[in-house]
Amino acid sequence: MTTWELSLLATPEAVPEVRRLLHRHDHDHDVRLCVTELLTNVIDHVGEGTPATVRVAVLPTGHTRVEVTDPDPRALPLLTGPAGVTDESGRGLTLLDALALRWGVERCGDRKTVWCELA
Repeated sequence: MTTWELSLLATPEAVPEVRRLLHRHDHDHDVRLCVTELLTNVIDHVGEGTPATVRVAVLPTGHTRVEVTDPDPRALPLLTGPAGVTDESGRGLTLLDALALRWGVERCGDRKTVWCELA
């Protein structure tokens, strides 16, 4: 299993930098998009400057697993109904749900990992 991992502070400036790093490591658009959405959720729902870890692993099945871990096991993602035309947010998990084969949350003590698996 090949794994790429990066620990960082979740800030708006970190998001495009992580995308560039993933592109340099030959991860495709869907992987970069899912990482962007999960990292942005940390910024929006846990707080800017939160320590986070991004992991991308190619599984033995050939699927790619994307994970973002943060230190707040209580701030869980929730897939809501579709965002309205004028809504400025609320599309991230819907997009992730559409792209991923499956996704979920693993809570472990004082942290959580939100993950998705792509074909």
